[in-house]
Amino acid sequence: MNNENTFDYVIVGAGSAGCVLANRLTASGEHKILLLEAGGEDRNPWIHIPIGYAKHFVNPKLNWLYETAPGTEWVKRPVMQPRGKVLGGSSSINGMIYIRGQHEDYDHWRQLGNVGWSYADVLPYFRKAEDRSRGEDEFHGAGGPLHVSDPRDTHPICDAFLKAAKNAGYPENNDFNGARQEGFGTYQWTIRNGRRHSVAVGYLRPARKRPNLAIATRAHATRLLFEGRKVIGVEYQQGDTKKKAFARGEVILSGGAYNSPQLMQLSGLGPSELLRSFGIEPVLDIKGVGADLRDHYNAPLMYRVAQRITGNEIANHYHRRVTAGIRYALGGRGLLGSAVALCGGFIRTDSIHASPDIQVLLMLFSTDKAGPTAHPFPGITVTTTLLRPESKGYVRIVSPDPFKAPEIQPNYLAEPKDRQSLIAGVRAMRNVMKDPVISRYLQSEYAPGEDKVTDDELVDFLREKGRTSFHPVSTCRMGVDPTAVVDNRLRVYGIGNLRVVDASIMPSIPSGNTNAPTIMVAEKAADMILEDAKSQPAQPEVRAA
Repeated sequence: MNNENTFDYVIVGAGSAGCVLANRLTASGEHKILLLEAGGEDRNPWIHIPIGYAKHFVNPKLNWLYETAPGTEWVKRPVMQPRGKVLGGSSSINGMIYIRGQHEDYDHWRQLGNVGWSYADVLPYFRKAEDRSRGEDEFHGAGGPLHVSDPRDTHPICDAFLKAAKNAGYPENNDFNGARQEGFGTYQWTIRNGRRHSVAVGYLRPARKRPNLAIATRAHATRLLFEGRKVIGVEYQQGDTKKKAFARGEVILSGGAYNSPQLMQLSGLGPSELLRSFGIEPVLDIKGVGADLRDHYNAPLMYRVAQRITGNEIANHYHRRVTAGIRYALGGRGLLGSAVALCGGFIRTDSIHASPDIQVLLMLFSTDKAGPTAHPFPGITVTTTLLRPESKGYVRIVSPDPFKAPEIQPNYLAEPKDRQSLIAGVRAMRNVMKDPVISRYLQSEYAPGEDKVTDDELVDFLREKGRTSFHPVSTCRMGVDPTAVVDNRLRVYGIGNLRVVDASIMPSIPSGNTNAPTIMVAEKAADMILEDAKSQPAQPEVRAA
C-alpha cells in the first residue's frame, strides 16, 4: 500500500449507482475516491442522441452483451441481456423512461424488516436526485443532478391510444411518479434539451473537476483483496497490466445485478459448493450471493399500421432519416430526440390487486429482435410487462476466469401466476386496440396474430417471442433472513468494509423501470456511508446458514 494506490473508498462500477456515489462521496473534499469502470468514456455521439439506444443493443464497446442461459421448461432459448459497459453504465444505453415504482413497493421492503426503506423513507432521496422540468412539488424535486422531462412532441397514434384506454375505462394519469401509478398517460424521460441525461452527465461530469476523485476506465475488477474477513482493496486489470487499489475505508460494489455477485463469487464470497467446484477457496459461505434473480418479462404485441407514420419508415428509408435528422438538429425534437416509449400506462388485471400488476408501453416502431433493425412495414409495439414476477433465478460463475461471463438463469415464466397475469395483460391490451379511435390506424395484428386466442396459444407466444425489459435485481438481496446478503445499511453480512450499492440489493423488484430506483438507492447509501465514516459502527454479524 502507498499513497498513490490507496483511497478512502474504492467504487467498483461507474454505472447508475457508482456515478451517484462518486459525486456524493467527493462533495466535501474530505475523502479520496477511486472509481473503477470496465468500459470506456461516454464519448460515442449515439449515447447522447436518445434514439441511439437501439444501436447500443449490439455494440460490444458499450455493452456487456450478456444473454440468459436457455431454460429447461418454459423459455428454452437465450434472451439478450444488455448491460452498460461505459461511464454511466446502463443509464448510458437504456430507454430513458423515468419510473420510480409504486409506494407499496417500498413499504413492502420495510415490512420485510428493512428499517429505513419505506416509501416515506426513500421519497426524499428520489426528490434529492431529481431536476424535474415541471418544477418541485410534494412528490418531486427540482435542481437535482438528474433531469426529468416531459415529451416535447405528441403523435397521433399515441393520442388515439390514450383515448382508447380511457374509453376502456382506465383512468388518466399525467404523473406515474406522483400520488398514484395506475392509469394511462405520457411517460417522463431522463432527457434534457433533446439529449440523454445519464448519470455520467448529471452526476459524474461535475464531480470530475474535483481533485479527490480518480477515475480508471477500461479497468476490469478481477477479485477483492482480504485480510481475514475484512476487505482491504480490489485487484483489477487495465490492458495487459494487473493493478491493485487499497481502501482505508470501504470497497463498494456497484457493478449491477450480474457483475456484483460475479465478483463476490470470484473472490470467495458465495455458495461454498459452487466456489469449490471451480477451485476457489471460500472466504465465507454466503448462499444468497447470486440467488433470487428477478426481472420484468414482457409480451410484445405488434401491429401493422395503415399509414406511414411510425419509426419503421425512418429506420428503413434514407430520405426520412435525413428529414428526421434535420428536425433533431434544429431543436432536438422528433423521433431522434425520443425515449423508447412516448406513452403507456399501468393496469390491474384483476380487481383483487390493490395496485397495478402490468405496465404498458406504446412504442412507435416494431422489430423481431431488440436492436437497430426495424420491420420493413409501418409498425408499432404495445409492450405488456409483468410488474411483480414470482419466478426467480440465479447468477453463477462458470469459471474462475473473471473475463468469462456468468451464467444468467432468470427462470422466466416458471411460476403459473406469471403466465396467467401476462395473458390477462395481453387480453386487456387487445381490447384497447380494438377501439375504433385507435383501430382505424391499424392494418392487422402482426404478433402474436389474431388467430392466437386460447391460453395455450398465448403461452406459446410468450415462450417463443416474449422479451425482457432488462431490469434484473435482487442477486445480493437486502434483508434480515438467513439468505440475505446485505443489511439495511447495505453492508455485506460477516465481511468487514464491503458494501453493495446497486440494483442487486433490492429485496423485491420495483413495479416499473429500475433506473430511477437504483439512483435512489445510491443517494441513500451515500448518506449512510458518510454517516458511518463518522460513527464507525460495528460490522454486521455473520448470518446463520
